[in-house]
Amino acid sequence: MARLHLSAAALVANWQDFAAAVGPADCGAAIKADAYGLGARAVLLRLAAAGCRTFYVAHWHEVPPLLPLPDGVTLSVLHGVTAAELPAALQLPARPVLMTAAQAALWRQTGRPADAMIETGMNRLGLAPADAAAALAGIEIAVLHGHLACADERAHPMNAAQRDVFAGLAAQIPAGMRALANSAGVALGPGYHFDRVRPGIGLFGGGLLPDGRPSRPVAAIAARILQLRDVPAGGTVGYAAAFTATRPSRIATVALGYADGYARGLSSAGWALVDGVRCPVAGRVSMDLCSFDVTDAPGLAEGDWLDIPFDPETVAALAGRSSYELLVALGQRFERIWA
Repeated sequence: MARLHLSAAALVANWQDFAAAVGPADCGAAIKADAYGLGARAVLLRLAAAGCRTFYVAHWHEVPPLLPLPDGVTLSVLHGVTAAELPAALQLPARPVLMTAAQAALWRQTGRPADAMIETGMNRLGLAPADAAAALAGIEIAVLHGHLACADERAHPMNAAQRDVFAGLAAQIPAGMRALANSAGVALGPGYHFDRVRPGIGLFGGGLLPDGRPSRPVAAIAARILQLRDVPAGGTVGYAAAFTATRPSRIATVALGYADGYARGLSSAGWALVDGVRCPVAGRVSMDLCSFDVTDAPGLAEGDWLDIPFDPETVAALAGRSSYELLVALGQRFERIWA
């Protein structure tokens, strides 16, 4: 089993930077997909201790593992609620984010407050602007949400267009709070902050902080050496003989693979660090195993651990994937260790 070493200090500092940037607005946290692969319950507890009071998941089945919620913490389910989910939803301390007229009609019968999502131009999820006020009539809306499509492109004209549509609807629909900005949306400025923001990837080491600095990486990987092998010059390693040793080489094979979320695209680009020495991947990343050329890092023994950096943006660029994909792919086979 490989290990994820997780930094509570980096996580909290990232959230504090978002919270400071939005001033009087509330700063929540999106912890869907097991907090982007890092462990939702552990993330919730650490952010709640730092002052975060509002959290978002995508599905109702994500709620029970987060219980009990700390005092004063609220939880919302971004995908709303269906008739099949309603009995369980009524037993859980979370609000749906209503997004269709049918969901609104279903929830109205409960007499409970809800959040709601308005479609402002993304054409994905949310109540149509022309229908929203009527659909939500009679429901206490705790938070009215929108979602930005192009926030990571600051000059994109769609940002201002969506903001204006959202602001117009928010003036017509009674709600306790209004929330539009995700991580990238926070950096667009106060006009996008409204009453609450919902950072996600920026909390976990992906993308940028509001001031333009890279988000602090929260996770690093350590993998145990299962076997060390001396490979002569001309010898090959792994599937398809993808690595050929150009010198007598020491190869460390570790218990880490794409089943753990270490992307196959890192086969020619990943590396481990041993006392500051960079040791490249040797051959293809396979399902459960990965090999590293540790020739320049003598003194290793079978059973030792290799440190494998996991800056999401850097690794994503090397793997040809997005930082979102890499983080949420981190598997359940990791032992997660918080410090």
